[in-house]
Amino acid sequence: MYWKLHHSRDKAYYKALDEIFGVCPNNIELYKLALIHRSASLFLDDGTPINNERLEFLGDAVLESIVSDYLFIEFPEQNEGFLTKLRSRIVSRASLNKLAVRIGLDRHIITQGNYSSQQKNLYGDALEAMVGALYLDKGYDFTNRLIINHLLNRYIDLVDMTEQETDFKSRLIEWSQKNKRALSFDTVLSPLYTQKIPHFHTSVSIDGQPTGTGEGHSKKSSEQKAALSALIRLRETGEHGTAEHIEE
Repeated sequence: MYWKLHHSRDKAYYKALDEIFGVCPNNIELYKLALIHRSASLFLDDGTPINNERLEFLGDAVLESIVSDYLFIEFPEQNEGFLTKLRSRIVSRASLNKLAVRIGLDRHIITQGNYSSQQKNLYGDALEAMVGALYLDKGYDFTNRLIINHLLNRYIDLVDMTEQETDFKSRLIEWSQKNKRALSFDTVLSPLYTQKIPHFHTSVSIDGQPTGTGEGHSKKSSEQKAALSALIRLRETGEHGTAEHIEE
């Protein structure tokens, strides 16, 4: 049974959760606990510390599972090595720290002294703890949808994370030039476009024939996904001599 944290500003917590995650909690105490860094630990009479470390442990496992499912579906043609590398980058401490700051979670973390100015990892730790709180309060399916739709799709650019090793557009251009094939990219705003969250659709044609499509929240992301789609199509038809390197 969780120790109940008494706080006179519960409304502020409800407001923060709504602004950051769009969530109305069933058990606000879980989320309050998720924001208490160990430097500001409270203690029960028996000496048991009250902080977010246990929720962080749980959230770490839940987040890794959600990201694994997401990448498995998002990249059906990629191998285990590619998926593992990309997952590691998404759930890395540096990535989670940046994400926590972008969504404004850093402003609500409770620390003691000047710890927050010395240890930036507490932002990512708190984000994992919040995932743990969401899981306990709302269940896996709800947490899975929220993380994918509210965080991954909005704030994580998969193309940027994979660009160094997987610049699919450059590979496709190089192939077309080497084989003297006419290549074109047609990128437009998709019907899913909104002012806050732009959405692009790209079609790739080779010698005037549609070869691949892709969608993303940036023009670059959309074009890279379309290029990957085209490369996979070329590999399947036996036209792309270097297609064995697509999955690296």
